[in-house]
Amino acid sequence: MGDEVRRGEPIVVGRIGRPHGLRGEVTIEVRTDVPQRRFAVGAELGRAGGGASLTVAGARWHSGRLLLRFVGAADRESAEALRDVLLTIDEADAGPPLDDDEGEDGQGDLWWDRDLVGLEAVTTTGDSLGRITDVIHAPAGDLLAVGRPGGGEHLVPFVRNIVPTVDPAAGRVIVDPPPGLLDLD
Repeated sequence: MGDEVRRGEPIVVGRIGRPHGLRGEVTIEVRTDVPQRRFAVGAELGRAGGGASLTVAGARWHSGRLLLRFVGAADRESAEALRDVLLTIDEADAGPPLDDDEGEDGQGDLWWDRDLVGLEAVTTTGDSLGRITDVIHAPAGDLLAVGRPGGGEHLVPFVRNIVPTVDPAAGRVIVDPPPGLLDLD
């Protein structure tokens, strides 16, 4: 549902995957809702853990995957050296999660991970499930990791049918779990 971040830390917007072809292109595991903004030609991206920043020299979609080229990485060998690098932006450069003209249907809200972590998860009947400790960006969709007061965690699919209300101002999300969801943990 957004770029990964904790307050004061760089925001992870993607991870470099395997090289694609011979001219320095790499696949990108996208971890942002606004890839067209984050990975535009000329965008400068940091590296989690440090190292020289990377400037996007080319970007294109191929078979549903984002492919990027970076300035100074013009062959397969230099692309391979970038594998598994986490790409970041500074929190100050984040901007809104989604610009008005970037939405597909203009409906729904988006939140930064940092806005969700720490919120209390409460069922529709008012029972506390615990606090959100992480937002997991899984291939099948986002999950809210909710730390249970007695230990362990609930993994709650972050979809509107199950999490109908997100209210950062009130410090909570409302969870409407289908039968058996909370018994799986």
